[in-house]
Amino acid sequence: MDPSLLLVALLIGQLVHGSAEDHQRSNSTRHHDYCVLGAGPAGLQMGYFLSKAQRDYVILERNTGPGSFFNKYPRHRKLISINKIYTGRQNREFNLRHDWNSLLSDRSDLLLQQITKDLYPEADTYTRYLSMYVKELGLKVQYGVDIGNVRASESSRERKYILRDQHDLDYTCRVLLVSTGLWDPQKVQFVGSDLVEGYESISVDPEDYKDQAVLILGKGNSAFETAQSILGRASRIHLYSPSPVRLAWQTHYVGDLRAVNNELLDTYQLKSLDGLVEGGLEDIAIIQQQEDESRPSGKKKNRNKRSSRSEKRKQLYLTLAELLHNQDGKNGSIHRVQAANLPAYHNDNFSLRQPYDRVIRCLGFRFNFSIFDGSARPPSSEGARGRLPGVTAWYEGRGTSGLFVLGTAAHSRDYRSSAGGFIHGFRYTVRAVHRVLEQRYHSNPWPSTKLLTTQLQSWILKRVNEASGPYQMFGVLGDIILLQGSHCKYLEEFPLQALPKFPKLSGHRVSKHGLLVLVMEYGLNRTDSLGPGRAESEWTRAWRSNFLHPVLYYYDTLPTERDMRRRPAGWPLPRPKAVHHMIEDFLTEWDAPISHTQPLRRFLEHCLQTDLRAFYAESCFLFSLTNRKPPLFCLQGYLSKQGIVGPGSQLWRHVQDTEITSAEQDFASSDSDTSCPPYLTHAGASVSSAANHNL
Repeated sequence: MDPSLLLVALLIGQLVHGSAEDHQRSNSTRHHDYCVLGAGPAGLQMGYFLSKAQRDYVILERNTGPGSFFNKYPRHRKLISINKIYTGRQNREFNLRHDWNSLLSDRSDLLLQQITKDLYPEADTYTRYLSMYVKELGLKVQYGVDIGNVRASESSRERKYILRDQHDLDYTCRVLLVSTGLWDPQKVQFVGSDLVEGYESISVDPEDYKDQAVLILGKGNSAFETAQSILGRASRIHLYSPSPVRLAWQTHYVGDLRAVNNELLDTYQLKSLDGLVEGGLEDIAIIQQQEDESRPSGKKKNRNKRSSRSEKRKQLYLTLAELLHNQDGKNGSIHRVQAANLPAYHNDNFSLRQPYDRVIRCLGFRFNFSIFDGSARPPSSEGARGRLPGVTAWYEGRGTSGLFVLGTAAHSRDYRSSAGGFIHGFRYTVRAVHRVLEQRYHSNPWPSTKLLTTQLQSWILKRVNEASGPYQMFGVLGDIILLQGSHCKYLEEFPLQALPKFPKLSGHRVSKHGLLVLVMEYGLNRTDSLGPGRAESEWTRAWRSNFLHPVLYYYDTLPTERDMRRRPAGWPLPRPKAVHHMIEDFLTEWDAPISHTQPLRRFLEHCLQTDLRAFYAESCFLFSLTNRKPPLFCLQGYLSKQGIVGPGSQLWRHVQDTEITSAEQDFASSDSDTSCPPYLTHAGASVSSAANHNL
């Protein structure tokens, strides 16, 4: 064949093959409006909201089932999130305050208590619960899709994200919701770090630690969980980290050491061989006993008495790295310190002078940034030692428009200050993100409830006594009340740090009447959590409350970004025009007439510049005859045939005399605002008569 013809044939073949590959790749690309990366609790929670809104979405999961993290972690299988079933209440919203595992849905039966009644459930039960959640709600999850690369493509029209899996199949979406969690072990490099075992790979059989000395690096829940599991087998256990142990019941941060894991504190404080030591990690060295470090023959015989497991292990010593390098001032030579002589380089009572059979790293986990290329990679967070992605107050990656981070990975917004890194917290932040998405991409404003101003007090009392979102995400999510004269709009669970962007994110405007913000907060006064005087009970000193309590902020104008940056230390919001603390309550029931209800009403009256008292119909009748401007309750109630008739009054006797039927009374109240529950149409929390003007 003519060589030129052969060359032409080859070129044509390559073009045909290339176009076929392009066509195949085009056919192998899946397009969705929303891609959710990861089928853990946060991903499934977002899947529920997207499904309910009938959006085009897909959840991509690399494993064969949802919640694969819980197939391995925690290693010793007991969760530390409580599953309190019996609360004495039938209110679903209230009960979620004490159910830290269930996800949100409109199904009252989709709760973890359907799987287990344990207060601290086994981890295996949680994967079963997530599978039930997916099946019952029909969520669109694709398993076995291992995304190895995420990149962004931007044109003049739009920005989209392209996700490539292990089979070179592409998924494209305009919004990427990252809910991969934290599963990459946090490691610290130091001399001898290769001799350390990781929490992710250690044996969970206590017998493997029989009569062994164990050093654990870390003092979090994974470290104490590991220590507790071997407490009855190891000869001694020492925990080493830079910071002292932090107890959750002292700090009010559920990520700190929980009581369910702290048995070692007993054996430490009661001097039973276990202990805690503080020191830096980067400067330590772990060195191993060398074979040529001989011992007297008598000691070798004694070694044979040890267990076979311990005999196979070379002993490990902890020291400072600088002690391994003895600089000679003359020739700069380095002298290696032998392990057998190492304790001599410390004080003779050095706490960790005895050797260990095992050193275990339990330092937590970090976010895996490796799958994101430069166009789609969110920056590392400023806090949390850079282990988490940096996100905005509405959980969008900084510099990565259209990429939102959900769940534990978004904990940088409230690290060590609230519950955003845990299921009972991020189920509400996920809902907040979904509301942001609905406004931005579908022009659906943040859900709101329209109330008469006279109904506001009762609605606030309802929220502080029932709502679980602000209760769990204290200091992070709050209710926004837009004042509009005789009416107001009530928006639930808005991210407080995003308040300067409120109109854009929510689709609502702030009027000239201003706004109120309802937040749940712990006090800033540091106190002994179990000591005398730990709680405040006098309502006139409510601002000194130490435990969780409601706080109301009043602003006549929307705070700016500058205001947010200049807010006082420890405050979730800038200084308001007026602030009101509701006194902390031992029962977390803020409904006492004198301590809670009356101070709240007075604060609202101060902000709204109107009388919010409720009156009997007799009083409203007298006010209508003797005042040009009757109280607001009478204007919106009595004059609209919604007054309260007081027993024993003349009007009450008149009603009895005229024999008005209950059906007629029901008809008279049928004009009440149907946007509120019936019991809110009469603000009966502070009922007074015409003769009692000084309440």
